[in-house]
This record gives sequence, C-alpha cells and structure tokens, in this order.
Amino acid sequence: MKTSDNFSFGKYAWEQFKKKKTAYLSFYIIVSLFIVALLSPFLANHQPLFVKYKGISYFPAFSTLVNSAKIDTIQLAQGKFDVVNFNDIDWRSKNKDFVIWAPIPYSPNFTDKYNRDYTSPTDNQRYKNHEGKIDNIPFRLRHFMGTDKLGRDVAAGIVHGAKISLLVGIFSMLLAALIGIPLGAFAGYYGNSEVKVSRFQYWMTAFGLFIGLFVAFVSRSQIISSSFQESILSGTWSFLVSLFIIMVAYFLFSFLGKKLAIGSFLKKEVDVPIDAFVSRTIEILNSLPSLILIITIAAIINERSLVVLVLIIGLTSWTGIARFMRAEMLKIKELEYIQTAKVLGFSDRRIIFGHALPNGLAPVFTSVAFGIASAILTESGLSFLGIGVPDDIITWGNLLSLGREEFEASWLVIFPGLAIFVTVTAYNLIGEGLRDALDPKLKK
Repeated sequence: MKTSDNFSFGKYAWEQFKKKKTAYLSFYIIVSLFIVALLSPFLANHQPLFVKYKGISYFPAFSTLVNSAKIDTIQLAQGKFDVVNFNDIDWRSKNKDFVIWAPIPYSPNFTDKYNRDYTSPTDNQRYKNHEGKIDNIPFRLRHFMGTDKLGRDVAAGIVHGAKISLLVGIFSMLLAALIGIPLGAFAGYYGNSEVKVSRFQYWMTAFGLFIGLFVAFVSRSQIISSSFQESILSGTWSFLVSLFIIMVAYFLFSFLGKKLAIGSFLKKEVDVPIDAFVSRTIEILNSLPSLILIITIAAIINERSLVVLVLIIGLTSWTGIARFMRAEMLKIKELEYIQTAKVLGFSDRRIIFGHALPNGLAPVFTSVAFGIASAILTESGLSFLGIGVPDDIITWGNLLSLGREEFEASWLVIFPGLAIFVTVTAYNLIGEGLRDALDPKLKK
C-alpha cells in the first residue's frame, strides 16, 4: 500500500492516462508513426533490400546510408567493398537469383512509366519482365494504393510523408514552446508592477526595441528574403543576425538609459507592464487569421523549404502555450513555497526556473499536443495550396493537392486524407488524455 510519502505524481499521471483507452491507443498510434518515419527508407524503396544477381549479393536499398545522391550501392562480394552504379537499373525487369523487397517496393519519387496517368489500386497494372515483355505485374509489386499522373506510388508517399508531418509538427511546437514558455512565465510572475526601472531607462529601452525591430526586420527585409532564396543556411544565419541586432539594441539602450538618467523626474522609478506587453501581443496575434498570417509571411520570405515552414508555424503558434504558462504562473507565484523562497532571498531567476516552471509545465504539455496536431494540419493545408514544402518533397498535403487535377482519382484523396485524419485525431486524443491525467484536482 502506497502512502503519501512515496506518492509519485508522474506514475500517478501515467496510470490515469492509461485509463483513457482512446488516448492510450492514440499514444501507440503515434509511436507506430514514429517508427514508420524512422524506417521509411527501408519500408518504401524501389531498390531491393537484398538481391542476389548472377551469383553476387547486393544491398541496393542501403545505398542511401552511404551516398546522399542515392546513386551508388554497396557490393559485398568476395569480402571486398566495391562501389557499383545502380541508378538506372530497374530490378523488377532483371532475372534475379533471389530478392528481398521492401514492404512497399517503391520510393516516393520513383516514376513507374508503365503505370502512369492515375492507375487505381484495382486497375490492371503492368511491368516489363526479365524477358523484356510487358506483362501483368506480380502481386508483390502492385501499387496497392494506386499511382498519380507520373506513376509515383501513393503508398510510398504516405510512408515518407509521415516523416515530414512529424518533423513539422514536433519542431514547430518545440520552437513555439521555447518562445511561449518564458514569455508566459515572465508575464505571470512579474505582472505589471513587479519590475521597476527609472523613467528614462524605460523610455530608452522602448525606443531601443523599436529601433532594433526596425533595423532587424524592416531595413533588412530584402537581405533576409534574398538570403532565404540563396540557401536555407544563409537565410537562417540572416534571421539570427536580426535577432542579435534586437538584443544588442535592447541592452545598449537600456544601459544608456540607466547611466544617463539625470534629474529627479527622469530618475523616478516606474512600473514595467510586462504582463500587459505579452498579453497585448498575444491578443494581436490571435485576432489575425492564422492561415492568412502564415501565407503572408511565406510570401514575404518567398522561399519554400522545410526549415522555413517550421519557422513560420513555430513563430505564429506560441500564443496558446504562453497563455497556459501565464495562467499557471499567476497561480503558482501565490503558493507558500514561492513566498518562502522570496523571504529567504532567492533570486527571481532561481525561483522561476528552479521552482515555479517545473511545477507549472503540466498544462503546457497538453497545449503542445494540441499544437502538434494543428501544425500538421497547417502544413497539409499549405502544401495543398502549393506554398508549403518544395514540390520534390512528398507530403500528405502534396498528395491531396494532386487529387485536384483528376477528380476521378479518389485514392489520391482518400488515403492521404485518412492519414491526416488519424494523426490529427490521435494527437488531439492524447492532448485530452494529458489534460485529464495532469489535473491535480482529480488526484485520489
């Protein structure tokens, strides 16, 4: 029998989470998606995992691990490693001694010229056999979810698209959490009257932030846009330079305001309304239609890439996390152990990051789970509109977009749509399960 002395809230929360059957099942669905995403090069690949051809053993699918261009493969023969070019070899038409195909024997960008123009899963599919004749395709090599106009396998796109969706969802919410958690914590802890500075320092800091934002993102807008067009690395570096400019302007003008304040009027201390600043910023961002805001930012950057998409979604999705964090901090800062820490002389930084934040993150996990679902939905919508990731990257949204070109190709809508629906629903159910499991009011 457990007593209150050895009670573990983490174990209790997990037990409560498992009682929510739908959330628990959704957790394993997401774990399965992670496994699929990690193993996607070996689950869907037009190169065999292993093939024995004319007495020699090859491992074509593993070439992606040793060559980023995906041209070469490792030949293991007579104990030697020889590099052989298999880029143009169609293993389906070779008379092989033995072969082990991937579960889906097609890559997402592999074009099957014998099954183009929207071949459905039930159509009579064709291939060139080892005798050079066009024949009915073997059951093992069929396109079980059909193909698009170019002959690309839909099932392969679903498998590899899972990796893109999970990457966008998780990393965009990680960025949103890095912004929202500290802003919400500072807003809730300090409020509008806990921080006091001289009147002149307050004015100078506000002016410095305005100058920093103007120089960083208005004066340098063309530079940032050109950098992203040049390369992702160059664009990211240019964006970081802009953030550095804002920080330098903030600290420089704040320091000057502190040192140059003269006279009783300018030296008089005033409150810094941190909570008001953060709350008004959240209200402004929430008042704007998120999709319109994201489309506008994407048009300004004029660069389609996975990194840019993550940055755009992350920078526009932190408000919900900040609101949850602020509400928790408003409650936590009034608790006895926080008041005791203040009396003992602990620094604000130690109190916030060492005591208050660890006890206030539970609701944030729920917000992050819902946010990942929203980010996946946003990425799918942007890719559907043609302004998400580049066209050469297969995503669920791209596959849905292909369905607009041929209304009779229902499989291009059904399978990607089902993947999006299952993933988003699973994350939402996990969020609901976390919300119930992490609520201390339900503790028995």
